[in-house]
Amino acid sequence: MNEEYDVVVCGTGLSECILSGLLSQEGKRVLHIDRNAYYGDEGASLNLTALWKLFRPGTEPPKDLGSNRDWNVDLIPKFIMANGSLVKVLLKTRVAKYLEWKAVDGTFVYQVKEGGFFSKGGPKIEKVPGTAEEAFKSDLMGLMEKNRCKNLFLYVQKYDPADPKTHGGLDLKKEPFSALIKKFDLSTNTVDFVGHAVALYADDSFIQRPAIETVDKIKLYMDSHGRYGNSPFIYPIYGLGGIPEGFSRMCAIYGGTFMLNKDIDKVLFDDDGKVCGVQSGEEIAKCKTVICHPSYALKTGNSNLLKSVGKAIRCICIMDHPIPEIAKYPSLQLIIPQRQVGRNSDIYVLMVSDVHQVCKKGFYVAIISATCETNNPEAELKPAFDIIGTVREKFITISDFYEPVAGTEKNLFVTKSMDPQSHFESTTEDVISLYKKITGKDLDLTNLPEDTEEY
Repeated sequence: MNEEYDVVVCGTGLSECILSGLLSQEGKRVLHIDRNAYYGDEGASLNLTALWKLFRPGTEPPKDLGSNRDWNVDLIPKFIMANGSLVKVLLKTRVAKYLEWKAVDGTFVYQVKEGGFFSKGGPKIEKVPGTAEEAFKSDLMGLMEKNRCKNLFLYVQKYDPADPKTHGGLDLKKEPFSALIKKFDLSTNTVDFVGHAVALYADDSFIQRPAIETVDKIKLYMDSHGRYGNSPFIYPIYGLGGIPEGFSRMCAIYGGTFMLNKDIDKVLFDDDGKVCGVQSGEEIAKCKTVICHPSYALKTGNSNLLKSVGKAIRCICIMDHPIPEIAKYPSLQLIIPQRQVGRNSDIYVLMVSDVHQVCKKGFYVAIISATCETNNPEAELKPAFDIIGTVREKFITISDFYEPVAGTEKNLFVTKSMDPQSHFESTTEDVISLYKKITGKDLDLTNLPEDTEEY
């Protein structure tokens, strides 16, 4: 500790590890600290012993769950968009070579349907289409609505910002997405699954926002679909904790120093109010830049640099069966849009199994996440519990998620908390933004290798 560094990074979550890896690659002398005994911070993947120690200290896991080597349970559920920003960072930095990947088997949406002449109404779970052709075959919609949705997807595929002929008479930068809803005469249920299960918005705010934002997100979903499998998502073998570990390895290769089981007591500032170091007990590490997870800013008395933007509830469920209605899929994402269950934001279910080497064969890990909207958050997850069926073991966390409101002028850069959404796009956008604030330059994500086999 008692040395001088260019950057001290506190917390080994994904955001912090990406930034420490990138900065060490540029020749910065980096000290990376974590109060925990494991990498990943809130994004870690834990074995059975660590999971029980965290949630049920003093008790032992049931014997029939097997051994530690069979389990790598994520604390926060996320999948990776196959053509998203995180994949580009992984490829650019070559951290992807440290990981083994497998496509997620499917992505689904919960929808309450109205009964028809030939069909019964009620709640259904349907596969989310990723192309215009799939939209036309989807059971999510009736025949006429399939055509409308297919036409929207074709419009998105052909849309070119530089070619007004592809704009359909609309200025997507100025007009809201509601203009496209009107143009294609989309039903409410279609808007629901397009906005929440394809564009992956957590609420309905996208309807009144500039249409270009939603079109870009639909295009990302469509571009990701089929890139590595039959869904737009991929997931690392042995769990998400391998991603921050990969960036940590990259940082170490370039000379970074790591200290686990090490907390900090203070962030130190000079007479000009700029960062000049961190203190842990009697030890001081001098530096000119500090990057930290919000929990370290709170602990060191810098809560004025943050604002709470909500609470997230997450429930890790260990099951001895797949999700009944979609039992043939060993890994999947299920989105329960807000309107379908009378909420203000979506509920997400991500399920993985032994095919991703995260649990013993015959078991499944389903993790439910949502934004808390009441004083009884667990009850808010009832629609998801009803869908996934009987749960063997259940572990619940409720946590604030924070965004920084200041600090960059002090050279103290606080990352955002992991949100309840089912993918890493917002987290990676935060990393890219912080990278520019710290270095003064854009992160170059061009000239990427096609895939990790090029390594």
